[in-house]
Amino acid sequence: MGLLTAALVCGGAAVSVVAAPVVLAAVGFTSAGIAAGSYAAGWMSAAAVANGGGVAAGGLFAFFQAAGVLGLPAAASAGVAGVVATVGGITAILI
Repeated sequence: MGLLTAALVCGGAAVSVVAAPVVLAAVGFTSAGIAAGSYAAGWMSAAAVANGGGVAAGGLFAFFQAAGVLGLPAAASAGVAGVVATVGGITAILI
């Protein structure tokens, strides 16, 4: 992997950490809660139907809802950056 590729992978990881809150808001996980009519609202409705009227605590939906309201915790930001860097590195090796 060349220096340019490494720089692009690191840059992509940094951008992903900044973009994560924007993406969460775009799909409906906002600081004010779930946006009406959004993808998140549809997912919440489906989860409530599947769970007999409520959304399971501690699940993936609950994590995204908390991240939308409170922001991503440092560990989650590091995880996002790590996943993006790993995928970018593997892609660079394969291409």
